[in-house]
Amino acid sequence: MEIARAAAGLFMRHGLRATRAEDIARAAGVAPRTFYRYFASKEESLAPLFHAGVEKWAEAVRDAPADLSVPQALRHAVVQTLTPGVGVRPESMDWVRALLRLAEGSPALLRVWGEACQGAERTLAQVLKARASAAGGGAGALAGGGTEFRLGAAVAGAAVRVAVEAWAAGDEPADGPAGPVALAVRHLEALSDFPWGAV
Repeated sequence: MEIARAAAGLFMRHGLRATRAEDIARAAGVAPRTFYRYFASKEESLAPLFHAGVEKWAEAVRDAPADLSVPQALRHAVVQTLTPGVGVRPESMDWVRALLRLAEGSPALLRVWGEACQGAERTLAQVLKARASAAGGGAGALAGGGTEFRLGAAVAGAAVRVAVEAWAAGDEPADGPAGPVALAVRHLEALSDFPWGAV
């Protein structure tokens, strides 16, 4: 994570192209060979930050009050993890915006972001499965190999990911009506006809 933070800082100050893996290693206080023990490329060095961010949301769904329905738990988790000053430091949202903008211009970095989002979807699928089991439901999904849980996680994950990416592409404040929380909640509400009861 220290290497990832060092990489993020250098990328934001100097740009992705001007930053070398050796620069990141030096900023993190490690040898280049240590850098390459963990990461195959400078872009991959951001993976821990991306993973930590998206996994936090999936874990917040898990930790949402048990009496909440799936849509309510998803919205609760969005508010808990994306609201500046509540679940995330305001300056962290500046980092999110800057790094996602960098990713848009770099296929390699966009792949790292996509892999982090896919990993969070897998976590979220397990969370939805556990919530259904605790509520005594989801038997049909379990019998079907859990594909309903995977679909539900993919749909919810995409709704939140697109909200964060859309916010990052603009200049709206993170806590405003066009911030990531507001956009994600609107996206989730647009999915009101999704058969959440099957998950």
